[in-house]
Amino acid sequence: MKRREARLTPGRVRSTLAWLAGALALSLLGATAIGGVHVDLRRALDFSHPNSPEFVILFRTRLPRVLLGAAVGGGLAAAGAALQALLRNPLASPDVIGISGGASAGAIAVLALGVRGPAWIIVPCAAFLASIATLAMIVRLSTIHGRLNPYSLLLVGVIVNTIAAALIMLVTAMVDSLRAQGVLVWLSGSLAQRPYPLVAIVSALSTTAAAVLWTQARSLNLLALGEETAVQLGADVTRVRRTSFLASAVLVGAAVSVSGVVGFVGLIVPHCLRLGIGSDQRLLIPASFLGGAIFLVWADAAARTLLAPTEIPVGVLTALCGGPFFVFLLRRHEEGRGL
Repeated sequence: MKRREARLTPGRVRSTLAWLAGALALSLLGATAIGGVHVDLRRALDFSHPNSPEFVILFRTRLPRVLLGAAVGGGLAAAGAALQALLRNPLASPDVIGISGGASAGAIAVLALGVRGPAWIIVPCAAFLASIATLAMIVRLSTIHGRLNPYSLLLVGVIVNTIAAALIMLVTAMVDSLRAQGVLVWLSGSLAQRPYPLVAIVSALSTTAAAVLWTQARSLNLLALGEETAVQLGADVTRVRRTSFLASAVLVGAAVSVSGVVGFVGLIVPHCLRLGIGSDQRLLIPASFLGGAIFLVWADAAARTLLAPTEIPVGVLTALCGGPFFVFLLRRHEEGRGL
């Protein structure tokens, strides 16, 4: 028997988001305070000595990394929540349908070719443009007789991921060992050593695109009931899909452009939150943004501290968590279809 969801009220939205925002604030403080190297907080917070080792570790190494983790995790989770509603499939996520793979291929091509200019600008731009181009191609190939087929889109996404992986291996085989090492680091996913201006740009893109998705929440609720039902209830399906897909591509492109491949965040977080707060997108999208930020902040903190001084790539850690979770969801989804 299906569990009945509690009625969504403005008070419930405010209280849930306030709780998650508080948890995120505490997570930002906690993750900044911990690391593989002990930091004396009294010395670190002494702004009269900005070149002291404690100050540098806290404010120039850990803080931008933690803030970037929040922006990347929030963007991936919000995109996952929207894509699952658009495709009416709980297994949909940015990395599963191929957007992350396309963005990674674009960024790695630039890394391998050694394009001249500031890498912290050129590589993110390449990943961002590749994510939008990949999504446009996937949607175009999945549209049959003028209608988007969600199952075809998932299949096309798998194919795009395979092609992107093959291109990445080809590029890696053609470059020298130093550039190949850079490709490997990118594929593993990392939030390290990003300047504050880049963190600010990614944060602005993520929050803006997530806000755009939130404006589509009511229509996404209708789409989850089926395309014909949504049309009958007054939803402009074409506009909603175009807007939501573009906003999702912006979220994924912004995230992958600075962190590399950090998989399964867009799958794990929305699904876990859906079990607790329901599937109403008016709450699920902003809750996923905050929940994804919390999840990746602590995943990165674990990556920095579990085997310190050795650092585990955060993308490896999320994949180790997400792989079994995806299998669990797949089996549950198939069992549900068989009932």
